[in-house]
Amino acid sequence: MIDLRLLREDPDRARASQRARGEDVALVDSLLSADERRRSSGVRFDELRAEQKALGKLIPKASADEKAELLKKASQLAADVKAADAERDAADAETQELLQRLGNLVHPDVPVGGEEDFVTLETHGVIRDFGAEGFEPKDHLELGQILGAIDVERGAKVSGSRFYFLTGVGALLELALLNAAIAQATAAGFTPMLTPALVRPQSMAGTGFLGQAAQDVYHLDKDDLYLVGTSEVPLAAYHMDEIIDAEKLPLRYAGFSPCFRREAGSHGKDTKGIFRVHQFDKVEMFSYVKPEDSQAEHQRLLAWEKQWLSSLELPFRVIDVATGDLGSSAARKFDCEAWIPTQGKYRELTSTSDCTEFQSRRLSIRVREGKQVRPLATLNGTLCAVPRTIVAILENHQQADGSVYVPEVLRPYLGGREILEPVAK
Repeated sequence: MIDLRLLREDPDRARASQRARGEDVALVDSLLSADERRRSSGVRFDELRAEQKALGKLIPKASADEKAELLKKASQLAADVKAADAERDAADAETQELLQRLGNLVHPDVPVGGEEDFVTLETHGVIRDFGAEGFEPKDHLELGQILGAIDVERGAKVSGSRFYFLTGVGALLELALLNAAIAQATAAGFTPMLTPALVRPQSMAGTGFLGQAAQDVYHLDKDDLYLVGTSEVPLAAYHMDEIIDAEKLPLRYAGFSPCFRREAGSHGKDTKGIFRVHQFDKVEMFSYVKPEDSQAEHQRLLAWEKQWLSSLELPFRVIDVATGDLGSSAARKFDCEAWIPTQGKYRELTSTSDCTEFQSRRLSIRVREGKQVRPLATLNGTLCAVPRTIVAILENHQQADGSVYVPEVLRPYLGGREILEPVAK
């Protein structure tokens, strides 16, 4: 959530942010109105309570005739205090409910618009010309079948659409990616973490995933627990309700977890293969920093993502995501998109978001500097979302015979293999 004081001092900034996101601008004025009622009812409650306490001190000293009148007044005051208390609680609840619906304030440099209005910041690597090499590239699913690495038919039989098995070298490739990603993150100073895949509602809501993203979340009604769509959620909630000493910052974690997404609204999109699935594994970077350090940390997370994709020898570009495509928690987001040859376009492989103080305010995570205690900033960055990375590796590193070149960074985790060979039929 955003700072209510900032909202009161500069409501136009919040209105502009909502407008840029394509969200309800009137929400800002509704929130300001509720906040004014919350504060005024709080003042009235305090005044009535003070009057009630003062009256309570007079009653024992009053004469018999005066006492009857004072008791009558005390009874009325008690009713007024109760009503003021209820009014204050209702206004506070309304303020908090509206505040939870308001997205983070977007960074002024974020391009305004929808999904296609991003700005390309960088491109890396060389896109292969398969025609010049004399063969038509196969898609990742065909390659996965040639290698004995991917089985979507049995995945659908066992679990339904958008589920899959990674078999043989496919399973080994996933484990190689996860180990290589964790190794890079650990070398960069991140603490590796194995995180829970089930979290309580306050953890999910605190990170902002029960707002616009709620339709993509799996909920277990009987237990009132949520399956995470990213380890960002448990990593953000890890320090919930804590005060962290400033000298301990930055705190950087690299979390591994399975991820679960309903993919609501994606009907007909990426139905073939394993690019868009309901369950996958991922390594996620997460940082806690002072608010004034968040933009520099955002660039560091992006640099680590670029280092990872470059080590996999993939052609990719970096985009500045437009306002209408930001998650509610993000003030700014950069995506790294790898080239997918058979689709003839770049597709998202990693992303990194600066959430400023938005999540820490919701989760009550603060930093202590001397006598000052204030919210800190949180940031997240995907290092390796396994299925999409496998798609990019298979398609970009395929050979004419269906074999696949193994990037050097993965070879130590694949028994020294330099090539993934087709399986005998």
